[in-house]
Amino acid sequence: MDSPRNGFIKGRYILSVDVGTTSIRGHVYDKEANIKGSSSEKISLLYPNPGWVELDPEELWLQFVSVAKAAVQAAGLQMKQITALGISTQRATFTTWSRKTGETFHNFISWQDRRASELVTSWNNSFTMKALHGSSKVLHFITRRKQFLAASIVTFSTQHVTFRLAWALQNLKKVQEAVEEGNCCFGTIDTWLLYRLTKGAVHATDYSNASATGIFDSYQMCWSGMLCSLISLPLSIFPTVENTSHKFGSTDTSIFGVPIPIMSLVADQQAAMFGECCFDTGDVKITMGTGTFININTGNKPHTSISGLYPVVGWKIGQEVVYLAEGNAADTGTAIKWAQGLDLFSDPAETEAMANSVPDADGVCFVPSFSGLQAPLNDPHACASFMGLKPSTTKSHLVRAILESTAFRNKQLYEIMSEETNIPVTNIRADGGVCNNSFVMQLTADLFNRKINRPRHFDMSSLGAAFIAGLGIGFWSSKEELKCLGCTEKVFYPQNVWKNYKPVIDRWEKALTRSMHWYSKP
Repeated sequence: MDSPRNGFIKGRYILSVDVGTTSIRGHVYDKEANIKGSSSEKISLLYPNPGWVELDPEELWLQFVSVAKAAVQAAGLQMKQITALGISTQRATFTTWSRKTGETFHNFISWQDRRASELVTSWNNSFTMKALHGSSKVLHFITRRKQFLAASIVTFSTQHVTFRLAWALQNLKKVQEAVEEGNCCFGTIDTWLLYRLTKGAVHATDYSNASATGIFDSYQMCWSGMLCSLISLPLSIFPTVENTSHKFGSTDTSIFGVPIPIMSLVADQQAAMFGECCFDTGDVKITMGTGTFININTGNKPHTSISGLYPVVGWKIGQEVVYLAEGNAADTGTAIKWAQGLDLFSDPAETEAMANSVPDADGVCFVPSFSGLQAPLNDPHACASFMGLKPSTTKSHLVRAILESTAFRNKQLYEIMSEETNIPVTNIRADGGVCNNSFVMQLTADLFNRKINRPRHFDMSSLGAAFIAGLGIGFWSSKEELKCLGCTEKVFYPQNVWKNYKPVIDRWEKALTRSMHWYSKP
């Protein structure tokens, strides 16, 4: 019989499932954080109208269960050997459902969805927003409280839930009726999966996921009553917010055959930060996946940005709250996948050699803005584009321009983050599928003029969710123990080529400017 020893139960493992933008991945971890078994499935994105991006809730649920079971089977284990489940999810993708029946009223509306762009633009230019900015400036002058400074400069974005949810409330009759009847539940993917795993017993989320919706007040640590009142969002539909490390409940026996404690819910970027062991103020994590997300640990205080960085809760464990400042570029992996679809290459692994096969991009610039441009430019109407094409341009030049644009956007985000937070950077770690590309990694290190660590395992979101779940049940004893489990595959040192790239970046920034406001109405 298994028995506890030194805080560890022999023969027990942690199951972690990460629901990303393009795939669901499940891993089983042992005490040394080695992966014993894995499984993954691709997520099918739906595009019912131009600019709309959706996911089928039932399909996602079936895939989640399938991946979890397959990962355990691949490890040669039984479900009864799984001591805890951790769940990491993409953020700000949501649905609504019936409190009585659990039936969803519509598909998941993805964080990439732009159906609310006109609504966002209208609000950002409205008299109400100007009044909010003005009154908040006065309140900040009087009180010096940072949340009023944040309110004085805030602008809405389609990436946050706020106006996509407002759109659903305004346009979907079933949602309207359910709200009126007190029968509507709102949830991001983590909340909905938890609801299904517990057979409707638990309607909850954690602070990291809540803070990424745009509806949560990270200063007061609660859903924003003021914002909900302003936008007419009913507070009654929102889930309870719990600690990131928390026993949210156990999976219903009918799903896996045994009840498994659900010990962590965590948003994917915050999970990756935890998986990289970025526990100290000044630690930086760069995730290059579908999009790029750069986060810096700002300690126990949220950062107030004037350039579009976003303060999120990294995690709340016990009484400890860790905040992150975040900047993102939405179309990193998206651009590479798009280029693959155009037959510029057959496998993304080829792009590194293609980029290195030419000395430069032959004057070609690529603007990676299929979903607009985020911080520090903050233009949802920018277009993606190639500029500087000429008869001598080859596929390798195009590929190099795409990869360079990723590193250039990284540089923009890193510089604005460093300037605004004024926090000395201690360590920089990278993860995500695109960090496999050594051309992008080396150029990013050169442009940052800092060394960057690349881990042996790139699926840091899954590892982070596992770490948090494991800490919650005593599988691991402390963060210091977790730091000892980390393993760097390669360190990229700067090679002092920044001066060589200055004219290239200047030209690229000119291309950015020409791509901005492309989709704005005349």
